[in-house]
Amino acid sequence: MSINKVLLCLTAIVTLMPAGLALADSGIGVSAITVPSADVILSFIQPGRVAKISVKEGDKVTSSQLLMRLDDAAELARLSQIKAQSEDTTKIEGAEASLAQKKNHLKKLEWAQKRGSATELEVEDAQLEVTIAKLSLRIAVFGHEQDKRTYQEAQIRVDNMSLKSPIDGRVEKIEVEVGESINGLVGTIRVVKTDPLWIDVPVPLAKAGDLKSGQTVKVNFPGLGTASQTGKIIFAATAADAASATLRIRIEVPNKSSRLSGEHVTVVF
Repeated sequence: MSINKVLLCLTAIVTLMPAGLALADSGIGVSAITVPSADVILSFIQPGRVAKISVKEGDKVTSSQLLMRLDDAAELARLSQIKAQSEDTTKIEGAEASLAQKKNHLKKLEWAQKRGSATELEVEDAQLEVTIAKLSLRIAVFGHEQDKRTYQEAQIRVDNMSLKSPIDGRVEKIEVEVGESINGLVGTIRVVKTDPLWIDVPVPLAKAGDLKSGQTVKVNFPGLGTASQTGKIIFAATAADAASATLRIRIEVPNKSSRLSGEHVTVVF
């Protein structure tokens, strides 16, 4: 076969390959783009005035670290009042004392009735007073439980005036300034996690059936002198894309060197 015919055959093969596919290291290489493994935009659920911003753009943060807080002075004062109410048991103690007194009075009347010194009506009235006292105690206990629930609700409202990072990552963007009044549910700060990176790869169905969760693959990053890294399959979609005859496979690759997300890479299966 002449050289020209060989080149013609190779050209035909490359032309027929789906977009994004290449032959690499005796395997199928698929072009894809890296993305953060977590990318969250945080917002408060209620309006308020920004009182404190504890971080700046570019800072590394850990999960549960305080990022930002609204002015909560009034809410804290209200919380202190509700807390005192939830801890006060005076009404319960008063109801218990009243019930004890009613029971004692009934006991004396029953003793007197046996000796002809008290009427049946007096005893019945005393029995009714004991029943009412029991109900009053139950109301006092219920009210105390409600006070404790109200305190828990108020504590949640105060907690919601602080934004904490849900992930380990880096502050990507801060949209507000200290002293600024903001509305609820408006994005205020963005936190991203790029270690590990994720790569969603459209794999041809003919190859996707052989791939399993936990299987390792090679990821070739761009740039001179950049060594390939080993990634791991962490997810395979259950619905294929009929138009391209591909299945979305998610790869996780370590990123200790803090490479930027958004790079074009080649994943070799």
